[in-house]
Amino acid sequence: MKNEKKGNNWTAYFDPETNRYFAEIMYTSREGREQYDYEITREIYGRLGTFADDVENERLIKTAKMTYSFENTMYGTLGPERTVWDEEASEAMNNAVKKRRKKEKRNKT
Repeated sequence: MKNEKKGNNWTAYFDPETNRYFAEIMYTSREGREQYDYEITREIYGRLGTFADDVENERLIKTAKMTYSFENTMYGTLGPERTVWDEEASEAMNNAVKKRRKKEKRNKT
């Protein structure tokens, strides 16, 4: 199974060591940055990328459990700058991303 899928504003990860799935939606512009992380199911991961429109992929991701959010724009934040609902899941996703990047670097050399 492929361990990463990407769209315009989203990336989904599968960590084979923990058998967990995660997705991140990030918007960046001159006005600031917003980031939302989710722990998704295998079914959601399997459907990602099958839609013609990336908005549909984002809607599917948003049906899962949010684990982290960060909003910082020039217009002020929509809520607390940093809110973590599930620290363990957020840390697990960050570890999966780090492992993925290390593996990519090793494969390039």
